[in-house]
Amino acid sequence: MPHFFKTRVYYEDTDLAGIVYHANYLKFIERARSEMVLELGVSQTELRETHGVVFAVKSMQIDFHGPALFEDVITVETTAGALKGASFDLSQRVMRGSELLFSADVRIVCMQLGGGAARIPADIRQKLTHIPANHG
Repeated sequence: MPHFFKTRVYYEDTDLAGIVYHANYLKFIERARSEMVLELGVSQTELRETHGVVFAVKSMQIDFHGPALFEDVITVETTAGALKGASFDLSQRVMRGSELLFSADVRIVCMQLGGGAARIPADIRQKLTHIPANHG
């Protein structure tokens, strides 16, 4: 089962036609990822302070399937892909009920504070193994 993050589309998220502005989907999926890792017990502030590393988006493939509208209740569904030494992959879908509105495949990299990839610390890697897997 995916991780679910529910939110409402507010006026500030939309254009003049009441349709979600395309860049705001990235905000929705970022919030969902942030909530998911917090729920797994990973504080990104503590990750930086304790391990000297941070998570950053390395790449993203996105598709727009339909418009979200002002006052819609939407759900971001997140599932795990590959968990590698210094990165992990996620699939995210923005849904209105059963209707797919937006999808993204996201690669997250663990980085040193000064730049450059770093191995994901073992205690954090263990927590990340609890992200629901993508089975299809």
